[in-house]
Amino acid sequence: MIESTRFSVLDRSRTREGHCDQDALRDTVSLAQDLERLGYHRVWVSEHHGVPGVAGSAPTVLAAAVAAATRRIRVGTGGVMLPNHQPLVVAEQFGVLESLFPGRIDMGLGRSVGFTGGVRKALGRDKDAAGTEDFAAQLDELLAFFTGTSDTRVHARPSEGLSVPPFVLAMGEGASIAARAGLPMVIGDFRAREKMLRGIDRYRAEFRPSPWAPEPYVVISGTVAVAGSAPEAHRILAPEAWSMAHSRTHGTFPPLPPASRVASMEMTAKEREFYESGLRGHIVGSEQQVTDELETVIKESGAQEVLVTTSTYDREALLESFRRLARIARLTPA
Repeated sequence: MIESTRFSVLDRSRTREGHCDQDALRDTVSLAQDLERLGYHRVWVSEHHGVPGVAGSAPTVLAAAVAAATRRIRVGTGGVMLPNHQPLVVAEQFGVLESLFPGRIDMGLGRSVGFTGGVRKALGRDKDAAGTEDFAAQLDELLAFFTGTSDTRVHARPSEGLSVPPFVLAMGEGASIAARAGLPMVIGDFRAREKMLRGIDRYRAEFRPSPWAPEPYVVISGTVAVAGSAPEAHRILAPEAWSMAHSRTHGTFPPLPPASRVASMEMTAKEREFYESGLRGHIVGSEQQVTDELETVIKESGAQEVLVTTSTYDREALLESFRRLARIARLTPA
């Protein structure tokens, strides 16, 4: 079952202690080149605004750099947050990308808005911009620029007539939005397995075939870490788990520390609670353990693709995890 499933990676350009944002962006480009050599299907980049520790703020710009540095792997966004942008501008950006890198560009779209009030104000948006009906209308408007059916009397150049596969990042009502629009859906994460499976069932039940997708297409997303042993694999997760715990207790999202430093940290009871919670529920362990877990979740979900979102301080440990995962999935090296 794993052998017939596509495997892809979303990299959020996480910064590491002692390294700058520029390093994180260069690391994303370098990782994409490695993933291409290993045989992964696609690599996506993300959109975060004003978040210390995350350098990925302009996904279409970063996607262009990734596509220029690779030859075969599909490149896209996971995702462009549509409420932050005008659909015409998004259509134009992806039209340019598809024109420069034909047949390799994906348009992953989400409906989150800025995390803080200050960021939302700077973007000219408010919390209501992420409403379900507003997002569905924005999505329709965006896709109409590609099909030439927009009622704005504006033609998106060079987008009109181009086929850029759209994906909906499904959170809550996102499954229904993706189904009604007839689009592929990305849903996660593994830590909320039952909720994820309910969303997939809703998506399949409500799916309407469209020119973009004749049948449902499900991408499940989450953290996967593979190493020689389960303790080694859990060390890969420690920096991200600590960073998330710190953000929950201090309100700031810091760069990733080395796993060795996390192991020696003295944490408050609340920090320890969040930290240990951040280590649970992922697909993590030896190659055999990860194989068994992936077989289970792929069978339960019927997903056609797995999008891996792992971040850590040690870039070599992360790359080795992706090497082992490629071996598990029997990917074909480029």
